[in-house]
Amino acid sequence: MAPMLLSWLTVLGAGMVVLHFLQKLLFPYFWDDFWFLLKVVLVGIRLEKYKKRGELVTVLDKFLIHAKRQPRKPFIIYEGDIYTYQDVDKRSSRVAHVFLNHSSLKKGDTVALLMSNEPDFIHVWFGLAKLGCVVAFLNSNIRANSLLNCIRTCGPTALVVGEDLLGSVEEILPSLPEDISVWGMKDSVPQGVISLKEKLGTSSDEPVPRSRHVVSCLKSTCLYIFTSGTTGLPKAAVISQLQVLRGSAALWAFGCTADDIVYITLPLYHSSGAILGISGCVELGATCVLKKKFSASQFWSDCKKYDVTVFQYIGELCRYLCKQPKREGEKDHKVRLAIGNGIRSDVWREFLDRFGNIKMCELYGATEASISFMNHTGKIGAVGRTNFFYKLLFTFDLIKFDFQKDEPMRNEQGWCIHVKKGEPGLLISRVHAKNPFFGYAGSYKHTKDKLLCDVFKKGDVYLNTGDLIVQDQDNFLYFWDRTGDTFRWKGENVATTEVADVIGMLDFIQEANVYGVAVSGYEGRAGMASIILKPNESLDLEKLYEQVVTSLPAYACPRFLRIQEKMETTGTFKLLKYQLVKEGFNPLKVSDPLYFMDNLKKSYVSLTREIYDQIMLGEIKL
Repeated sequence: MAPMLLSWLTVLGAGMVVLHFLQKLLFPYFWDDFWFLLKVVLVGIRLEKYKKRGELVTVLDKFLIHAKRQPRKPFIIYEGDIYTYQDVDKRSSRVAHVFLNHSSLKKGDTVALLMSNEPDFIHVWFGLAKLGCVVAFLNSNIRANSLLNCIRTCGPTALVVGEDLLGSVEEILPSLPEDISVWGMKDSVPQGVISLKEKLGTSSDEPVPRSRHVVSCLKSTCLYIFTSGTTGLPKAAVISQLQVLRGSAALWAFGCTADDIVYITLPLYHSSGAILGISGCVELGATCVLKKKFSASQFWSDCKKYDVTVFQYIGELCRYLCKQPKREGEKDHKVRLAIGNGIRSDVWREFLDRFGNIKMCELYGATEASISFMNHTGKIGAVGRTNFFYKLLFTFDLIKFDFQKDEPMRNEQGWCIHVKKGEPGLLISRVHAKNPFFGYAGSYKHTKDKLLCDVFKKGDVYLNTGDLIVQDQDNFLYFWDRTGDTFRWKGENVATTEVADVIGMLDFIQEANVYGVAVSGYEGRAGMASIILKPNESLDLEKLYEQVVTSLPAYACPRFLRIQEKMETTGTFKLLKYQLVKEGFNPLKVSDPLYFMDNLKKSYVSLTREIYDQIMLGEIKL
């Protein structure tokens, strides 16, 4: 009997080894996918449990729970000062009582918040949330008409302004709607502004009754967050309580715990900083080190000083860090995770090589979209991964896009067309009861413009993310480009990020922003690159010509160059192209140095008025 048992155990063991080998060979990411999907399902189960109990628990409710359980634990560390969970709870209650006693604010009203990264951003946000108000985060970089547009779009009852931003509001005070009260976080404020700081000094820090903020539906509006507006004026995306809850689970899903110290340098008016960052720390009960503004030179010293274990990034942030002069002990830190989006593969590799074994947790998500991806395997370059089970939970598709018409392609029957694996396609996400799209505040036209109807069958509705994604043979997903940033030239599609990456490899180039410009007599758009040179470096036109000609297809080579001293970006470092596209390559409209690609001279040459006229008359062929 014993020999037979032994032989069976041997067979079983061999079978297990073979199965393990086959799994590694045929399904190498099975367990990574399994554990990640389990976390996604657990989030859903948790929400359903709250619903069945009749308890709709919001991020604010979770914060209040932590404030009772761990009152003395640091929640925010800012410029060396520590604000515990109890401190933030009491300060935010003071804010709530000020508005209860000195305004007519009521549950459901919208309050606009214009403030830089500072603890009072969170105090005001949470204080207003305790009253059941919807908070609209205003971009702290915008001014004048753009700021006015944002305020009018979200229709606030009140506007709260940080001390350092009162000047920008003072400029537009006469143009603000009369029914908006303006509150300033400063003792001495301009005429027409109420001092919130002064009133906080005498305000009560007693708890605010939960009845004032309790929600009856998780689909109710929690925040307005403005999109970056790279193609025009910003739009106020409606962010529901449900979206905030889902977003706050991202840090946990990537493996963060209550013991982590999370470094946030991204602006809080953006969803990355506020929802993934601050709300993510609330979900965990963790500590956040908040920076007023990202500083590449202070980044690692801050990480060491505060024992940071996790930081948030966007791709440009990592690139800026890699551009810093090398120092000793760059791997001497406690950072184990970096969570964000938009890092290029070459920067990713350089970052890991230089700064040590940090797990880069790349993700994809748009402020207003209900679809997101997470790269839970650490595959360099990928923004996420999909499989059969993931698509059951999140219905999305990649469809063919017509760059000439700037719209999805449709077949003879009028239906959209799926792309093949390895081919870039427009990412769309099906809209239905369990996956709603909440749209934008203000004109319904903005919401309607983001929706695609009758996509694969009559009556279906999909959200158009505006992003081009590639799915490879192993089901990894890669960001390819924005549809608005992709242009067509010589019958081919040109990805601006690819061209910018090639130009950026030159040692004298600091930054490159690539876009397409209209040229009279030509279909599509010709490539143009706006360039910033590194300090004390000169422009080598022949070397630049050689670089693009040898590295890019002929249709992708920029026909025009523009040399700038400073490049406009959004608050999250996205390059603005709208104004550059409008100005084009006309030397009468553009005061910056302009250059034209001369294939005969194998160099870029100065774009004179004479050359410009010859191009417009068709005497010089592109």
